[in-house]
Formats: sequence, C-alpha cells, structure tokens
Amino acid sequence: MPAFPPVEEQLATLERGAAHVEKPAELRKKLERSFATGKPLRVKYGIDPTGFDVHLGHTVPLRKLRQFQEFGHTAVLIIGTATAQVGDPSGRDESRKGLTPEQIARNAESYLTQIAKVVDVSKAEVRPNGDWFGRWGFADMLRLLGRATVQQLLVREDFSNRFRSDPSVPIYLHECLYPLMQGWDSVEIAADVELGGTEQLFNLMVGRDLQREEGQEPQICLTMPILKGTDGKKKMGKSVGNYIGVGEPAREQFGKAMSIPDEYEEAGPGGGAVKKSLMKEWFELLTDRPADDVSRLLAGHPMEAKQTLAADIVRAYHGDAAAAAARADWDRIKKNEDPVDMPEVVIPAAELVGGALPAAKLIVLAKLAPSGGEAKRKIAEGAFNTGPDRAKPADAQSPIPVTDGLVVRLGRKVARVRLG
Repeated sequence: MPAFPPVEEQLATLERGAAHVEKPAELRKKLERSFATGKPLRVKYGIDPTGFDVHLGHTVPLRKLRQFQEFGHTAVLIIGTATAQVGDPSGRDESRKGLTPEQIARNAESYLTQIAKVVDVSKAEVRPNGDWFGRWGFADMLRLLGRATVQQLLVREDFSNRFRSDPSVPIYLHECLYPLMQGWDSVEIAADVELGGTEQLFNLMVGRDLQREEGQEPQICLTMPILKGTDGKKKMGKSVGNYIGVGEPAREQFGKAMSIPDEYEEAGPGGGAVKKSLMKEWFELLTDRPADDVSRLLAGHPMEAKQTLAADIVRAYHGDAAAAAARADWDRIKKNEDPVDMPEVVIPAAELVGGALPAAKLIVLAKLAPSGGEAKRKIAEGAFNTGPDRAKPADAQSPIPVTDGLVVRLGRKVARVRLG
C-alpha cells in the first residue's frame, strides 16, 4: 500500500500555481480518502499528437502531473489518436484542421520520448483514445452527441467569440464533437482528476458532467495558466519564436531565460495596465523552488534572481553540472569572453572560395541561423562577429576568411569552425 504524504502537504504543492480548481473541497475529500485507503488517485492528462516539439509552455501541466506521481498517484496519459482527427478548437480563433491517421501515427511515436523529460512514463498508464472510439459505431456516436445541446456548446468562449466577431467565420459541426470526446475519455479511464490549460476548462467540465451521468464520481478539474514566452507578451510558442525547448542545449536554455523581462503588463479590472512579475510566474510554474525562497530572491537583485531561475530550468533538463557550466559560460560572455566549451561545426573546405565564405553563408553553415534571411537580418543588427578581434562584416556578402578553429558568434550563440 503506497505511503502518501499528509494531505495538507499534497494540497500545498498541487494547488501552487494553479489557475482554477473545480472543486477544492472535492479535491481535499479525494486526497483524504486516498490517504486513508492507500488507493492512488487516477490523474488524467490528454495530449493530441499534432507534431509539436515540447517547450517549457507544454511542461506546465506535465510538471503538475509529475507532482501527483511523486505523491504516489497514478498518471494516466491519454494519447489523442482519435481526437486528433477532429482537432481541438480550444483557444482558437479559427477551425483547426484534423490530422490523418498516418500523420497521427508518425507524430505519436515521438511523444512519449519527449514527455518522459518531465513525467515518469515508465510508471504511467498510457491510453490511446482510439482504443475505444475505434470500436464505436454510428449509433454510439449519436448517443454521445445527444449528451449536449448546441446552446451549451456555443457558450464556450472560443465558439462565442468567433461567432460574435464575424458570423461568416465557420464553426464546423465536427468541432462541437471534440469536448464530448475528451469528456468521454474521463469516463473510460475513471479519472479522479484531469489537468489542462485554462483554455481547456470547458472540455474538462464536460468530463465531470458525463461521469456524473454514468454514475461515476466527477473528476476534479485543475487548470494551469498559459505560460507567457520569453518576450513577456504572447503565449510561448515556436511560431512566435518566444520559446525555450526542453531539448535545447543547456547554454541556449540559460541564455534565453536570461533574456526575459522582469515584469509584464496586463489589463486590470478597471481597464488600466497592471504590472505583474514574469519571473515569479516562471519560478512558480517551471521550478520546484519553495515559495519563501522565491520571495527572497525576487526581493534581492533582479540579475541574481534571473540567473537562479535560468539555472533551475537548465538543471531540470540537463542536470547540476550543466547548470553550473551554463552559468559560468554566461559570466564569461558578459565579460566579453568565449565559453570554455563550445560546439564545433564542420564546414567542408570545398565550400570556401579563395579561403573565404560570404558572411550570411558562413552563419548558416555554422548552424547559427536556420536561413539566409535570418542571417542577413542578424548581420544588419550587428549581432555577428568572428575571430579574436570580433570583426563584424559590413554586409551579408562580405567575405570572411575561414581557417580551422575560427570562432564565430551570433548573439549568444558561439561555435568553433572545423574544416572538413
């Protein structure tokens, strides 16, 4: 029988950083019963294999799932092999195209590997929802559709916003099916708790209703805030470029974390702007650092607090040694020194013309930028330099003499060239 920590200790951790708990008294009751009987709670988190790479924004609910795991509860990962064919409309201004079964199968292969960076997948229950929806016939789907009205579905914020802003923007019938399918997942696995982002609350509440109708005790809906990206303005995302990937190198993670603003502005109740601490939110949502420790750090020097935050993030995905090395490298860069250890990139000698390369091409071949367009922009910004004298090219076509061991720098990115 598992030895669960005291209920108060669990609640203090599980409610930390949460945006909404539906309902707190019921969560306490479930935890008390679990503590008394030794029976773990079944904690559900669903994810559709849409082909993303995990970044820190995705880890917010996953970290909460890991906390439940660490207290001895059962993590149930729903892989949305069926719901991905519908497409989740949550938080969207337009319809999201569903995926084909072939795309879903390809994407699902990498998901558990990525999720395992945060959750102990070996101890989790992994359930593709295609296992039950794949057995359903037309009559089964009609019965599910009969569980909700059009009026109920149009109440949800993303549908009502789309309809009010422009009635000509389509809301497809298959989108209305998604909340019911996600809710039915909770019935199938008898979830005690479901986790999600704030935009998921409607879907999670549908699960409560369906469980109640099926004679099950309704799940607790625990939603987490949407993480703001490194710009402090928009939701973290790869398309916006304001993200930190969990698979990125330690030094890259550290440097990106150091770039975040201390605060951001948000519209207040009276319409005016209210300042909020971005660092505080990141500490709460992305680290295990105790609240008292966070308060002490934020009351001190902002740079020290930010370095501690960056090191905590690196430590979570690369370990203590990498965090210490990334912090030391940052200090060296601040002193205009190169890091002790830097990645090496091989450039074929055959690419050189007269022993040189155009600046933009060198940046791309050195893997400092993904495209010539971005390389040109960075050169125009004065962000690129080479060699011990840190020479900057005049423009994208300026020839750069390339020798074995040449150090190239683009912003915080540094690499040593090896000629092959």
